[in-house]
Amino acid sequence: MLENWVKILISDANPKAEISRMVLENNGIQAVIINKKDSSYLLGVFELYVPLEQEIIARQILENEISS
Repeated sequence: MLENWVKILISDANPKAEISRMVLENNGIQAVIINKKDSSYLLGVFELYVPLEQEIIARQILENEISS
């Protein structure tokens, strides 16, 4: 499905994944969240993916946001 995309974040909280996605998109990086949370038992995670060629810059952007 997401060929040539790489997972850069795993979170059990949707707000963290959404904020990370918005930060990346505001910096010109495409980002997609895959919801792997079971709706009945609320087990699972949210995974954030970016294109492989944008992985390094995406990781740097998120790292800078966390350290700020």
